[in-house]
Amino acid sequence: MRPKRHPPSSRSVIRDQVEARSKIWCERAGELVLSEWRLDLLAAVGETGSLSRAAERLDVPYRTAWHKLKAVEEQLGIRLLETQSGGAGGGGSSLTPDALELIRRFRRVRQGVSELVSKRFESEFADWLG
Repeated sequence: MRPKRHPPSSRSVIRDQVEARSKIWCERAGELVLSEWRLDLLAAVGETGSLSRAAERLDVPYRTAWHKLKAVEEQLGIRLLETQSGGAGGGGSSLTPDALELIRRFRRVRQGVSELVSKRFESEFADWLG
């Protein structure tokens, strides 16, 4: 059953408010490999220079963040972080070239999927949304 159609004046208001959203994740043999959250965590490490500060920024325990990135490394067979141990100057983490490439590619895929979803949504609902 189709929803009740709105008068033309309210359709334009609805179109301005409705946007299609999507999320991307990748699995291998039923196990999560990549997700938007994991890539956001990785990017946060690059921005903050520290896995602990990245975990803090995303409001997740350090141990959880560490395990999630280790799982990505194991699933993909690549190293994501270069780490320096603490000490007087403190430690830190930086992204490997593979990690930077992974972020770049995943963001391109995410953008492409978002564009496709928006176009498909608009074509399917153009009659309802004006």
